[in-house]
Amino acid sequence: MPKEWPTIAKLETFIPASQGDGGDYHRQGAGHWIIQGNISCPMHKYPDWRESRAKWGIGVLGSLFVKVTATDGTVGFATGFGGPPACWLIEEHFARFVVGADPRDTNMIWDQMFRASIFYGRKGLPLAAISVVDLAIWDLLGKIRGEPIYKMIGGRTKKEIPLYLTGPKPASAKKLGFWGGKVALPHGPPDGPEGLKKNVEYLKQKREEVGPDYPIMVDCWMSLDVPYTLQLVKAVEDAGVKIHWWEEVLHPDDFDGHRTLKKAFPHILFTTGEHEYSKYGFRKLIEDRSIDILQPDVMWLGGLTELIKVAAMAAAYDIPVVPHGSGPYSFQAIMSFPNSDFCEYIANSPDGSEVYPSFGDLFTNEPLPKNGKIDLSDAPGFGLELNPNANLVPYSDFFKPTKGIGYASEKPQ
Repeated sequence: MPKEWPTIAKLETFIPASQGDGGDYHRQGAGHWIIQGNISCPMHKYPDWRESRAKWGIGVLGSLFVKVTATDGTVGFATGFGGPPACWLIEEHFARFVVGADPRDTNMIWDQMFRASIFYGRKGLPLAAISVVDLAIWDLLGKIRGEPIYKMIGGRTKKEIPLYLTGPKPASAKKLGFWGGKVALPHGPPDGPEGLKKNVEYLKQKREEVGPDYPIMVDCWMSLDVPYTLQLVKAVEDAGVKIHWWEEVLHPDDFDGHRTLKKAFPHILFTTGEHEYSKYGFRKLIEDRSIDILQPDVMWLGGLTELIKVAAMAAAYDIPVVPHGSGPYSFQAIMSFPNSDFCEYIANSPDGSEVYPSFGDLFTNEPLPKNGKIDLSDAPGFGLELNPNANLVPYSDFFKPTKGIGYASEKPQ
């Protein structure tokens, strides 16, 4: 470690231009399982937009890449979600809190970005932008210290990380050694009683493919309501189909709905949190104890700095924290968190039957599961090496304001 700590000299943003590269795993080609229309979602209410999730715009924002350079030349970087709009927020607003800062001051940098954007932020895109900046700073910090992230936030709590696989083929998950498989629910309330029956038959088929004991989880992607969930869970139980947990069944803000479901089915596991943001968003989920497993996304909720806080809050209530996706960023946190026993891995191949890197070809050494498990090296930071052939489009190439509109980053005279 240096005797005199470097500060952050430069912050840059880019768009990974190659399809499938970067943190927005929804930006996939036609035919990829993750953008198909046979996944229940809030937009299924409108027939014109049911053909595919890509049609209504699930990948419209795209990926983001942030690079921070210290005064000693050390470079940290991270990818995430948010595309050009996130680049604007980072370059024109958040950069002022980063450039010139000591990279060890992660709490202060995060707090300043969050407080300065409360009037338009708190959730969604602004938090996703903050997340990627935060991850890049942690990567820089690890490289300066010469340590992996997990060693800087508490060290190893497990030998390796068991994984479950999200994709349309739980039989493939079982074959590849993952401890469980999570499938997307195909139908929701707009499909009526017939759709509910099809859901039961679909889940029954998946159960038959893997046998009676292999864990199957169901991702409902915010698409159900309380009455439909009550009917569906009961119908699946009556059909003798064992489901390990039901995920994100309700709108993220329906806290009362989660309480109703837990009261009705105290023996059923319900999970959520993928689309929740910051410690403030998770506070009520934790205090209410209606959710059995929290699933924050480290690339969305506010980065590693905020994930650490949410995990600590949940630990006080003995609630497990199992981050949503995010590959290497989640692995480093889970390796250190005592209340995170396993992690999700998303089947990134087009048909969902094989394991591909979470971030496409953006990095050359992204760790891949072996027999359904992940171990981590002691490579500094997040341990990722940027692909020298990565197609990264700099912010200045796609945002060129004309004279007169001014830059939001202009400092007051």
